[in-house]
Amino acid sequence: MSVPAGGSTPADNPPPADRTAAERAWPEGTRDSDGAVPVLSRVAHDRAHLSRSLPDPTGGRPVRVLTVDGKRTAPVTEGPTGPRLVWDEQPELPLGAVYLGEADGVPYAAVRGERALTVNGRPVDAWAGLREVGADLGDLDAGLLVEAIGILEWHERNRFSPVSGAATTIERHGWVQRDPETGIEVFPRTDPAVIMLVHDGGDRVVLGRQAVWPPGRFSILAGFVEPGESAEAAVAREVAEEVGLRVSDIRYVGSQPWPFPQSLMLGFIARADGDDTLRLDPDEIEEARWFTRAELRAGEGPKALPPPVSIARHILDRWMAGDFD
Repeated sequence: MSVPAGGSTPADNPPPADRTAAERAWPEGTRDSDGAVPVLSRVAHDRAHLSRSLPDPTGGRPVRVLTVDGKRTAPVTEGPTGPRLVWDEQPELPLGAVYLGEADGVPYAAVRGERALTVNGRPVDAWAGLREVGADLGDLDAGLLVEAIGILEWHERNRFSPVSGAATTIERHGWVQRDPETGIEVFPRTDPAVIMLVHDGGDRVVLGRQAVWPPGRFSILAGFVEPGESAEAAVAREVAEEVGLRVSDIRYVGSQPWPFPQSLMLGFIARADGDDTLRLDPDEIEEARWFTRAELRAGEGPKALPPPVSIARHILDRWMAGDFD
């Protein structure tokens, strides 16, 4: 693979002629992220972890139950202020449900189930996942949906003990699995990954794309943290592996759960040092180049940027606003 000095040029990724100035500035469907935290990091409920050890974590109260199907989608209705999850009002915690916590005295839970046109008589406008509606849900629904998808994915992928191979039993209302042969407890796990905006200390940022992404979409760089590695070391290693740059001044920005299936994205910014020539790993990155703030504002950059549901967009928007200068 041959890459020009500094990565691919603007001529390699010309902006489509059929886009308006407004669409070019921030491509259609990728509005700015908003808020002080990434949109999937919002939370407005208490996970009430101590209640998980009780015989009935709801305390005998009615519970709102969310069904999540095998494609990680949940029932949604369109309200006057945007989409809302459709919860099933149940008199007690259903058998096999995972307790999510409570808000304003109301317990919440989640179950794996099939799609339906109604939920307990209430109409469903659509079944949608975090990628589709996560940025538009209110804080309470967003936080509960991330938790529900994450914990149900863990159960789906971890049905047997990693020690004996025996089928596990479920305890603490979905938050512990137990090996019936050895008695060990197995807890939900999360895989840490780093996602980093690499800048030149001025007005340029590195954006890259993978071959599997939609045509024209670019984003900041990312990769998994390896065993025995700090998050900061992972940032430096991944940037060197993917685009051949040395970085310093690695600074933590924030984090966001990404339950596809079980990642926690740790966001950073880092400054490129020395030679700024991009040398791509073709197995990781199909294309990458330096973009300026002016290019991105004028719509002369990528055809598409990460959607606001992603922490990548949150970090990029903050860099565009000069928050890290």
